[in-house]
Amino acid sequence: MALLKNYIYILLWVIILFCSCNDAKNVSHSAAPSDSIDIYLDWATSDSMSFDSRMKYNDRAFKILQERKNDSLTRVNLFKVANRYYNNGLYREYKNASIYVLANSVYAQDTNNIAKSYTYLGDYFLRTSFKDSAFYFYLKAEKIFTSTSDFTNLALININKANVLWNEKNYFASESAALEALKYLRYNPNGQMIFEAYTLVGIIANELGDYSKAIEYLNKAFETINQYKLNDNQQKATTHNNIGNVYQNLNKNGQAIDHFNRALADINLSFENPFLYAVLLDNLAYSRYLNGEQSSEIPQLFVQSIQVKDSLGNVSAGIFSRIRLAEYYLKFGEAKLGIELSRNALRAAKLNGNTVDELMPLKTLSALNIPDASAISRRYVALVDSLQKNERGIKDKFARIQFETEEITQKNDKLEAQNRNLFLFFIGTVMIGLLLFVIRTQRAKNRELLLKQAQQKANEDIYNLMLSQQNKIEEGRIREKKRIAQELHDGVLGRLFGARLNLDSLNKMEGGEAAGKRNDYLTELKNIEQDIREISHDLNREKFALINNFVAIYNNLIDEQAASHSTEVRCNIDDTIQWEIINNNLKINLYRITQEAFQNVNKYAKAKLITVNLKEKKGMLELTITDDGVGFDVERKSRGIGLQNMTSRVQESDGTINIESKKGAGTKIKIAFRLHPIIEIPKTPTHPKKKTA
Repeated sequence: MALLKNYIYILLWVIILFCSCNDAKNVSHSAAPSDSIDIYLDWATSDSMSFDSRMKYNDRAFKILQERKNDSLTRVNLFKVANRYYNNGLYREYKNASIYVLANSVYAQDTNNIAKSYTYLGDYFLRTSFKDSAFYFYLKAEKIFTSTSDFTNLALININKANVLWNEKNYFASESAALEALKYLRYNPNGQMIFEAYTLVGIIANELGDYSKAIEYLNKAFETINQYKLNDNQQKATTHNNIGNVYQNLNKNGQAIDHFNRALADINLSFENPFLYAVLLDNLAYSRYLNGEQSSEIPQLFVQSIQVKDSLGNVSAGIFSRIRLAEYYLKFGEAKLGIELSRNALRAAKLNGNTVDELMPLKTLSALNIPDASAISRRYVALVDSLQKNERGIKDKFARIQFETEEITQKNDKLEAQNRNLFLFFIGTVMIGLLLFVIRTQRAKNRELLLKQAQQKANEDIYNLMLSQQNKIEEGRIREKKRIAQELHDGVLGRLFGARLNLDSLNKMEGGEAAGKRNDYLTELKNIEQDIREISHDLNREKFALINNFVAIYNNLIDEQAASHSTEVRCNIDDTIQWEIINNNLKINLYRITQEAFQNVNKYAKAKLITVNLKEKKGMLELTITDDGVGFDVERKSRGIGLQNMTSRVQESDGTINIESKKGAGTKIKIAFRLHPIIEIPKTPTHPKKKTA
């Protein structure tokens, strides 16, 4: 059903574009210089420009080409535009450009480019996981290339078909397509395609258990790299990995380890192809385990591989590595860890919605002495049966697509000559009539619309500017009010409250000691007065000492709390925290949050002990403040301004806050801030490769 839907959609596109190609011949090209296309296409591949800039120039080139005469040079450049979309991951734009050049090629009866367009559409559907549609368009391209004896493109088509069939585990059909590609490459040798074909035959032979054949063809792939001087370290690393897999299956793990280590010798591999790097780490660890080695390095290799795969978002690969690590733990007496890893892998597979990923965890758990082993075993058997039926259905589906495509093509060839002229005449007449009507209508309205649009645009710009200015003024006012309120509440009021309590306690004391303490607290009140004056004089200034000597000031805050109140305070600050690289605003917020927490404890908690922990953990700065006071109901109690200010400061520094409390069970406040930005590692597909034109 999806195949039919995709085909009808593309057919409609081709009809519409096909019928408008003739009008494109008469479009004026004075707006774009003759060399502008080459310039835009060069800029679209310039590494010195941003992604948005490159694609903007590619869009411009596409727009100009749509207005130009439908000649061979235009079609060549359209393919270049499509390539740039593909190489930058813009697959929808790539599809639209491919359909457009297909329509132009159909109109010009350019057989070779029609076939090339089919190939591009096949690549699009393969990349977007519509493999039956990809296979269909590859077959259509293959038919044309066969009629023109284009052996190079026939080899490419067969390699693409082999990849589709390989992904669907149709190994025999995939091997046949790869060997067919090698046959065509005898006429026009191409090093890259020969390497890919040899590699496919080798890994298929490995899957089918023909290990001697697998090593033979993978060694041929390695010889091809040197013979044609491909100079691609990733291809060498991939081949070493594939050969290592064969030796691993042969239980010759010493030779497997050698190949995995040779692949990992490329120090740039972790940056250029992180997924391959993770696969090699996993295979190296597993071969060392199979070789009888018991070492702390082996779990570390597995964990490193899992971390890279997880960062790339490859759930299936992460599950595979977790099961291998579980196998290691189970063998060497860490059964609890092995079972836990296996269950985690099973949960991840279910969440990912991929039943194939469930097989390895189910198989591992079903063999263990655990309470639900029998239920897991039944699930495993049922899943295997279901997948086997699906695989047989997929094999039948591809065979049926090939048969039906050939049958439909033969019928279409017979009807094409009879219907072409009538169809074109009818469509052409309708389209010309519509275009004439539209042109006349648009010419009458064009000038009026352009004037109205220009006036409206000017009015909108003025209005938007006024709104923007007003919004900025209001935002500045709100931020300033909020900051002043926070400073007064968190800083001044907290200290005033402490001083008031202490002065109140001195009313019960007499003698010289009480007088001395009163003088101390009067001095504290003078300091508070100075703080208020500083806030008034400079609303944007924070205390220099707090920013540049944070640990000392923070400890001073702890000491003041301990000296002023009967509650015991225990503080632990991680010595490894690099305060000099932490944002000053974050330091200020940490200080104010702690101060507010102490004030809340003093007012309400009736606690005997406060514990403060400040540590760095996995790139996060964590502040935990715990008391053993009376607690409160987090769900029912409305948050006062103190807790609101704490939450506001946490959000201001992009942190997270969690408050846990129950009546009679104390309160725990846990706050975390990220110290370093998250670095996104782009997903690296294994089979798509950059297109060239």
